[in-house]
Amino acid sequence: MADPPSTTPSLDLLRGFEAAARHLNFTRAADELFITQSAVSRQIKALEERLGVALFLRQPKSLRLTQPGERLYRAVSSALRQVNEAMESLSRRAGPSVVTVTSTLGFCALWLVPRLSSFQKSFPEAEVRIAANDRILNLDRERIDVSIRYCPAQTAPKGAVWLFNEELLPVCSPALLDSPVRPLREPVDLRHHVLLHLDDPDNPSPWLSWSHWLETAGVPGLKPAGSLAFNYYDQVVRAALAGQGVALGRSPLVQDLLQDGSLAVPLMARAATDRGYWVLQAASARGRPEVERFVQWISSEAQAQPSRLIPDTMETAGDPRRPRRGQKQPRAAAATRHGRRKPSARKPQ
Repeated sequence: MADPPSTTPSLDLLRGFEAAARHLNFTRAADELFITQSAVSRQIKALEERLGVALFLRQPKSLRLTQPGERLYRAVSSALRQVNEAMESLSRRAGPSVVTVTSTLGFCALWLVPRLSSFQKSFPEAEVRIAANDRILNLDRERIDVSIRYCPAQTAPKGAVWLFNEELLPVCSPALLDSPVRPLREPVDLRHHVLLHLDDPDNPSPWLSWSHWLETAGVPGLKPAGSLAFNYYDQVVRAALAGQGVALGRSPLVQDLLQDGSLAVPLMARAATDRGYWVLQAASARGRPEVERFVQWISSEAQAQPSRLIPDTMETAGDPRRPRRGQKQPRAAAATRHGRRKPSARKPQ
């Protein structure tokens, strides 16, 4: 005799309900699950029809759980959490200790990856998997252990640890500084040069624009000799290294390239942004020794950053004046005229 059909809804319906109940918003639940808002709405409707009860009170501008909805949410949330924890535990036993890390493509390519050999030498038993992405990922859903978030201090996630701030200053190939016909000694000289822009329609960043820096430097509206635009920041830096123009260097992403002389700082005018870098450990990864070691390692690497990109520019991760979450960061000073500077010697890592 065949078993009766199961009355348990599909996992997709339960995941859709859990996300909608947690956010109390179908649109945010859809964004998290990478489906449409109408798909979430259909999942909830199908679940309510199957159970024969209303799970949400739908009001004009808000969403509330009914009493049956509250009961189901507690059960589903607990069950999904236990499933995730069991899978994580089994995965760790089945293979080597893997730490999955996410951050922006620019941070991973220019700052994190060049330093990973240091972590591997110190902790050879741990493997690191980089999941670079310019979108903010759900750490538990994507099975991410550590995230380096790029955001203002006011929006840094709870529990995130500050690594360093960010500021902008022009950088270029040292070869551009030797041209007798195209000087580059003060901000107005940028009219002789091609400016390299970051232009990512999916992640607009007006605070990283040349117009922001030109205004700070006292030459708003300056017309350059030409422009090149790229949708990834590491492409902007590669173009600068190739001598194709002048880029806006972002501390600390260009730190190593300044120290080894691959890039030079032609102008000393600086523009601060209100963004910084914060390391966040996933709740599901807490207590794992390899994850704890990675977080301690990256914090120590941040503190080992030279105290200045160039004199009088930025504070270090260990500076007591670092911003707290919710505290505004000071704007940078205005322009002064300087010539080419030899990069300072790099501190040991």
